[in-house]
Amino acid sequence: MGSILESSTIENEEIETQYLQKGVRHLCERGLTRVPSKYILPINERPNLGDTRVNAGNLNLKLPVIDFTQFQGSDRCQAIHSLEKACREFGFFQLINHGIKDDVILRMVNVSRRFFELPFDERAKYMSKDMASPARYGTSFNQSNDKVFCWRDFLKLSCQPLEDTVPCWPSSPEDLREAVVNYSKSTNFLYLMLMEAILESLGLEETTESAERKSRSIEEFEDGSQLIVANCYPACPEPDLTLGMPPHSDYGLLTLLLQDEVEGLQIQHEGRWVTVEPLPNSFVVNVGDHLEIFSNGRYKSVLHRVLVNSCKSRISVASLHSLPFNSMVRPSPKLIDQANPLRYKDTDFATFLRFVSSHDMNAKTFLESRKLTS
Repeated sequence: MGSILESSTIENEEIETQYLQKGVRHLCERGLTRVPSKYILPINERPNLGDTRVNAGNLNLKLPVIDFTQFQGSDRCQAIHSLEKACREFGFFQLINHGIKDDVILRMVNVSRRFFELPFDERAKYMSKDMASPARYGTSFNQSNDKVFCWRDFLKLSCQPLEDTVPCWPSSPEDLREAVVNYSKSTNFLYLMLMEAILESLGLEETTESAERKSRSIEEFEDGSQLIVANCYPACPEPDLTLGMPPHSDYGLLTLLLQDEVEGLQIQHEGRWVTVEPLPNSFVVNVGDHLEIFSNGRYKSVLHRVLVNSCKSRISVASLHSLPFNSMVRPSPKLIDQANPLRYKDTDFATFLRFVSSHDMNAKTFLESRKLTS
């Protein structure tokens, strides 16, 4: 270990696992010039290599674009139809005219970037193996189980209830808590409006043109869980050998992703990896495993991954939403009939935590474990 500290360049063979677990930014700050072996994927899992049908990548995809303002007026019926088609055919869409103030978004991105720029000792205060911790700094995807690490550091902040979790969040940068609270409230309101529209798209609510009405069905989602994840993908000296995040689906109902202007997100669509073009002033919204379960398979969570690049670090912020942590997620009884039998077991967040603590979370392994065999 002494040679690591004394050398201006870190060589692969000199890096021990305990050193790698300090995070990608820490490695880069120590003078990394090659990708350590712990981060090098098998050839068939690397971006742009391997099976051309699945890993062709690099083709750009314009996701369906949903205009949020259309949910609030006479175009609501058409917007609901577009939402249903996007969730059924893509599992992803881009949301524009969402109403969240530019200042709220810019402050969230800025404070995330400044957190990752803090000295390592300051970031390390929030390192924890407890996946239920209200504030957790870490690296890779699931570093306790990952056979190969991914090129990412993260800060995960639980947001429900805010009065309990905020005091546990980092106090540096000094404006972090205020920025995240404002962002949390704004994205949670947006999530609830989207879920109300999704219930309509599934036929669980009647479509009306009134923006004033109060949906009874949406009440069960109002005090749900929210997890905000700030991701840092440092510039990588050999980006063809690794990934920022491996192929996976999100566990919740909906994820609202804020990307910067640098491409990185890919989704698996029609058998190949395609790059999502960043759309300014938009959110990328995707169906999670819980929504696939709730819809009894009508809407599918979709595999996605993150590329890294050699020129520029990327910051993204994901807001993951679902039912309260202690609630059971199950298919809606109204979506079960003789033609559409029950397809999934009930699940809850505790079951998810037990699963991820002992399994590799690549692909859709957790969701597969909840499917009923027939």
